[in-house]
Amino acid sequence: MGLIALEGMEFYAYHGFYEEEQLIGGDYIIDVYLDTDFDAASYNDELDVTINYETIYRIVKVEMQKNSKLLEAIARRIIEKIIGICKTVQAIKIRVTKKHPPLGASVQRAFIELEESYVVQCNKCKRPFLSHHHGDCWTKHGQIYPETRATLTRTFGPNICYNCLLPHFIKARKD
Repeated sequence: MGLIALEGMEFYAYHGFYEEEQLIGGDYIIDVYLDTDFDAASYNDELDVTINYETIYRIVKVEMQKNSKLLEAIARRIIEKIIGICKTVQAIKIRVTKKHPPLGASVQRAFIELEESYVVQCNKCKRPFLSHHHGDCWTKHGQIYPETRATLTRTFGPNICYNCLLPHFIKARKD
């Protein structure tokens, strides 16, 4: 497991709760921290087996161009885009900083941090596995009869790993 981080990405953008903030704009700093397994990249020296930080920068840049009232909404959009593209992310932390917020006093910055972990424990065998969306184990790997799914959910809850689901698949997906 390793950490890939981009710190200090600076943007001029038009975010804020008040209309004046969205008209005038302001300076923002974004920091992104991704926990991931990049052992293959460290041994093979190949970009396609790790997370390309240029991709992360481009995601942040696009999301910063969309107006938002809240810093929290910016962070959520960035996380959703990163998780949608980078399937090996095990945990993510985003800090969105607004420099010199208009508070009627001298304040250097206001920021929010949003942090999420995507490693969950299988409720059947107790082994950890990666799940980017709550309950995605049901649809990610194959088809299960609805009755079987209902029974498994009642018995073990929403998080069941691939190995524990395998005997119940009608048809397994091939990745």
